[in-house]
Amino acid sequence: MTSRPRARRGPRSLALLAAAVAVVAATAAPAGATAHRPANAATAVSATDLREVLLVGNNWDGTADVIKSSGDFARIARINMIPDKAQRLAEIYLDPVKLAFFLGIRNGVGEGHDQFVDDMYTTPDGKSVVASRPSFADVVSIDLATGHLNWRFPVAGYRSDHMAVSPDGTRIAVSASTARTVHVLDINTGQQLGSFGTGDEPHENYFTKDGRYIWDMSIGNVETALDDPIWDWTKGDRHITIVDAHTYQPVRTIDMRSRLDAAGRSDLSNAIRPAAFSPDESTLYFQVSFFNGFIEYDIASDRITRIKTLPGNPATNPDRTTWINDSRHHGLSMNPAGTKLCVAGTMDNYATVVDRATLQEGPLIPAATPYWATVSGDGKDCVISEAGADQVTAIDFATGQKAASVAVGDHPQRVRLGHVPADWTGPAS
Repeated sequence: MTSRPRARRGPRSLALLAAAVAVVAATAAPAGATAHRPANAATAVSATDLREVLLVGNNWDGTADVIKSSGDFARIARINMIPDKAQRLAEIYLDPVKLAFFLGIRNGVGEGHDQFVDDMYTTPDGKSVVASRPSFADVVSIDLATGHLNWRFPVAGYRSDHMAVSPDGTRIAVSASTARTVHVLDINTGQQLGSFGTGDEPHENYFTKDGRYIWDMSIGNVETALDDPIWDWTKGDRHITIVDAHTYQPVRTIDMRSRLDAAGRSDLSNAIRPAAFSPDESTLYFQVSFFNGFIEYDIASDRITRIKTLPGNPATNPDRTTWINDSRHHGLSMNPAGTKLCVAGTMDNYATVVDRATLQEGPLIPAATPYWATVSGDGKDCVISEAGADQVTAIDFATGQKAASVAVGDHPQRVRLGHVPADWTGPAS
């Protein structure tokens, strides 16, 4: 499958200007969550009253498609994730610093587009969806019945990014990219419960299954054009930060630089992109910037055990500055049994299922800029977002073959499992 034409990546000078301003502004504390109407209180809801779905964030048009979580993955409804767009833009245009960052995001990581929705989770009662909105530097809760805002939390700095939800569904952790900060919020009220410091540009977040720890991966300065390995030192402080999920105090930091060097791969970046834990959380699999493959890391022994290089696409431009935000491959998930990995080969325009025991890849399934990989509700399929084709595609973990594709909105990125009321067919507005 060929990718549809993409907007030319804008000059990075604005992004660099914005980054310079961040040095001054990064310490600014965010305002508390603003309630736009009474937030839905968490209530005990029977599982029979809820329906499992997949949420697909359409980054460039500011919508989220809600689709079936398995089977034919048919679309159920579409949600407007920026009902307050006019108000937010008015605030930005009146503030020169906010405007500089807003334009920097558009012309840098946004590839000429505004980033209106990144990550999403539903509340435990299934009544609301909570989303990070990078260009608006915030997190919002949207009522699924009305489409109206419940609350809004502006993050520190000028860009929000990836999130994670706690195992009990009551807290979310969101990365504030320009402020080296992760906020932890009450998912129902938007009130900040705590925060912690990270490396440069915090990215992925993970709660451990027992809810005791949060892992954050900082990726450094992906918006610069200094992508040649000789300039790797300019990319900033990139490491894993592990904190206590209740006190938000640091427990451990892990810089993969020394681990990669010990494994004989000093050529690889230490900027960790998407990752996946084994079911027992003893092993971490992760992608890094500029690499077509992934790395296996044993947590107890603190060492890299295997490195898998996946096929490159001969048609991929070798100029690393053309790779989206330093990502060659961006998207990694594991089936519930822990026997298969699914890899989104972003710049190589394919996805593939890899046997975990042998690290042998299966068929290379053509995909247009696949940018995320998750697992279907029934655990049978890997679901990837194809940002270049405006669709999501399911790949059977057992066979490695394509099972279904469903059209969604403009530039899908994050795909997350969630729950909505069983009879829900979309917001009223």
